[in-house]
Amino acid sequence: MKLFALLIAALLAAAAPAAADPTRDVPVPGSGQIVDLGVLTPRTALPRRVVVWLPSGYDPKGPPYAVLYMHDGQNLFDDKTAGYGHEWMVDETLDRLIREKKVRPTIVVGIWNTPKRLQDYVPAKAFARLPRAYMDRVRGLYGGDPLSDGYLKFIVDELRPAIARRFNVATDRDDTFVMGSSMGGLISLYAIDEYPAVFGGAGMLSTHWPLFLPQHEGDKLTEGEFKAVSGAFTAYLATGLADPRRHRLYFDHGTETLDAEYARYQQLVDRSVAAKGYIQGDNWLTVDYPGEAHNEQSWASRLEIPLRFLLRPKGVQPLGLKP
Repeated sequence: MKLFALLIAALLAAAAPAAADPTRDVPVPGSGQIVDLGVLTPRTALPRRVVVWLPSGYDPKGPPYAVLYMHDGQNLFDDKTAGYGHEWMVDETLDRLIREKKVRPTIVVGIWNTPKRLQDYVPAKAFARLPRAYMDRVRGLYGGDPLSDGYLKFIVDELRPAIARRFNVATDRDDTFVMGSSMGGLISLYAIDEYPAVFGGAGMLSTHWPLFLPQHEGDKLTEGEFKAVSGAFTAYLATGLADPRRHRLYFDHGTETLDAEYARYQQLVDRSVAAKGYIQGDNWLTVDYPGEAHNEQSWASRLEIPLRFLLRPKGVQPLGLKP
């Protein structure tokens, strides 16, 4: 299969909240337990299912747990609800790391995507900095204008208070995190930048910086396309990045399929991050994974790294994690 077909399949097919087994709407975890909150109807976003994963031995009356909000929630815990039949193995990996005391005790809020996934996840303020012709191209590919501000407002103003009322969780910034892949990486960065008082760390795996794809099979993104989109992001990040004294950022990408496009965009983003005052290996980590592709199997294979970087026990140094 040619690169163009792979790019289209990876980005556009992910827009639908497909499930490999339509009879199973709620994931069955391999470790810990799932609490299904059902299909919620937010005031500022489309209806979507939300589930909460609790680690083994969850104690409703003990010390409060950290909270990790994750996008594309149907892909996190169970092959049979995952859109491509492969889960991230968040439950198995995080449960093990908690037992090994390599991360703080944490619950995960898995937020399903919707048919408007692309609009939900594209950062509105970066989109607004695109040249008009590129804005029109993104609108055409994504189905309309960004809906990301409403989606984040749902998480912060509706979902987060509901989680705090029902579960034994800390509500401070230092114990509240967000993570996603591809377009979910974009919305995770946007979340910590727009709500720096809420989120203390963000994980961005295989972040889909290019926003759009070649118009014709066999084409590559042009230098003009690269400059237009990367320029929009660097302009937004110049003033939008969260304070490095109080936040952690994790980025990564592979080198195969859709990820093959990402390195030059990430390099520019890294310059913005460094210029803000983040220190690689301390409060910021960018990692290149040669041979890894744009899929759940690849993200599952390296999930331990961002979890340990973001969720390390309080008072513990970065544990020798290096780019």
